[in-house]
Amino acid sequence: MPIAKHFLEELRKRRETAEAGAGLDKMEARRKKGVMTARDRIQELYQSGTFQEWGKHAEHDCHHFGMEKKSLPADAVVTGVGLSDGRLVASFSQDFTVAGGSLGRIHAKKICDLMEYALKVGCPIVGFNDSGGARIQEGDDSLSGYGQVFFRNVLVSGVVPQIAIVAGPCAGGAAYSPALMDFIIMVKGTSNMFICGPEVIQAATGQKCTMDEIGSPAAHATVSGNIHFVAENDAHAVQITRKLLSFLPSNNVMDPPHQPTPQVDLSPDPGMNDLVPAGGKDPFDVTQVIARLVDNGDFLEVQHDWARNIVVGFARFQGIVTGIIANQPAVKAGTLDIDASDKAARFIRFCNVFNIPLVTLVDVPGFLPGVQQERGGIIRHGAKMLFAYAAATVPKITIILRKAYGGAYLAMCSADMGADVVYAWPTAEIAVMGAEGAVKILYKREIAAATDPKKKEAELVSEYRERFCSPYEAAAKAMITDVIEPSETRATICLALRNTLTKRETRPPKKHGTIPL
Repeated sequence: MPIAKHFLEELRKRRETAEAGAGLDKMEARRKKGVMTARDRIQELYQSGTFQEWGKHAEHDCHHFGMEKKSLPADAVVTGVGLSDGRLVASFSQDFTVAGGSLGRIHAKKICDLMEYALKVGCPIVGFNDSGGARIQEGDDSLSGYGQVFFRNVLVSGVVPQIAIVAGPCAGGAAYSPALMDFIIMVKGTSNMFICGPEVIQAATGQKCTMDEIGSPAAHATVSGNIHFVAENDAHAVQITRKLLSFLPSNNVMDPPHQPTPQVDLSPDPGMNDLVPAGGKDPFDVTQVIARLVDNGDFLEVQHDWARNIVVGFARFQGIVTGIIANQPAVKAGTLDIDASDKAARFIRFCNVFNIPLVTLVDVPGFLPGVQQERGGIIRHGAKMLFAYAAATVPKITIILRKAYGGAYLAMCSADMGADVVYAWPTAEIAVMGAEGAVKILYKREIAAATDPKKKEAELVSEYRERFCSPYEAAAKAMITDVIEPSETRATICLALRNTLTKRETRPPKKHGTIPL
């Protein structure tokens, strides 16, 4: 006997009701403003027809104050799994048209169920955050719901990649779920993220501010460093997400999606010899070096606008997925400061968790001097980089381009900090400090007694640099693997990556180390 038509009709109506959210008119109004709906965002992420929704018919608990008769389709969040560029991805998308996308008990349960499933099957999680925050009518159930989501954010951390897209408001405690994820993308013009808004800040402190100053994508991308990418619109946010996922494994027991070329191309790149100035103090843009080194110049830089004195991001070397960390001499002379240390350490730890090899390009004169840096805890923050590199067991390849001085030389993954191979250009200088500073300290009396102090100082600097800073001196002491021409850099890295992909390294058994947070 065929199924009765009224059952099918009821199913169809219930599906339509759930998919309409707070009404087709509200959805259309958002689209006219150039803003996607919760379901539009899901459709943009997945291949057509592959999304399987979870909890479409879920509803909020009706016993809470003021909510006895109000229907909240899908409880204001769309959850499910599907294929994105051929791989399984789990996602949730908060629906602002339904009760402002507020989080209640069932809303939280849907997200938690999805995250637990992603943990079991080992697939990435993408969350679209567009919510007014806790559902006040549900009281402490909403508070409990946030706690359960946060707990699962931490539970899956380091097991599967987590990407948060902040496409609308993300206020108060709600902001901590994206903050616990691996990458945050904010959308220009429609999103904001903050703990206390301008009104609360003024009431509590008397200080006036605007939303742009504390919660905008620009503020988080350039000042706070809370986010990793800024998208022009929702579609661009999904595009960034898919690009990011293309470099990442689905979980921590898989290798990244390497696509190694059948043969290693060892052809030199003569143009590299002329790219970096020989003078150690002459600035240059390290991203130009990266563009010549990586496949097709394709480099996905992470946190481009924050702590710009260090550059981090993903690329491929003849098909091998790699994380790159590089000093940026064009900003603050490439020194390491508090923010640069935090930025690099977090990126290194992410790559290590997901088995992504690390290539480090070094041109660092030291840690940034200053009272503000010292009082701000540069010792603690710099130690994060040392910890991150030393704890990393993935392949680690270091190229010293020019300066590598003092503690910053160690912090940029020297052989002593666990680099598997370290190569240096002929322009490299490896020393406790720069020749000029060392000479002023060591030969102060000789310079003062000379008939021509400036000439004497210049001679001593030249002699000191040749005797104590030369890459050949470091090579003689087995501090580096070899000295190479700049033109050989890409070939050297590609070959070294192939040779270290099978690397296995065990550490003493322990719960985890205590990184100086």
